[in-house]
Amino acid sequence: MQASREKLVEDLQALLADVDNLFRQAAAAGGQEAQELRRRAEGALSQAVERLAAAERDLLRRGREAARATDDWVHENPWSAIGVGAAVGVLVGMLIARR
Repeated sequence: MQASREKLVEDLQALLADVDNLFRQAAAAGGQEAQELRRRAEGALSQAVERLAAAERDLLRRGREAARATDDWVHENPWSAIGVGAAVGVLVGMLIARR
């Protein structure tokens, strides 16, 4: 998941650099050429929005799956869940007390 997130960030940075370059070229150009550059920039931005929306949907789906799996595990192993919760509480308490 970390690799896909890094890939998405790299892709978006490259896309934003391309869009920035297109807007600079459009500012320097005139007439029909400027309109074409603006159209390409808008298309690139639209593509970025679509990719972000897809990434958001994927993250939400994965979050729901993780929550469902955790809920199932807790229902199947209530005493283990209590033990894990107690252990985490002790560790957090020890970390807070150290400061």
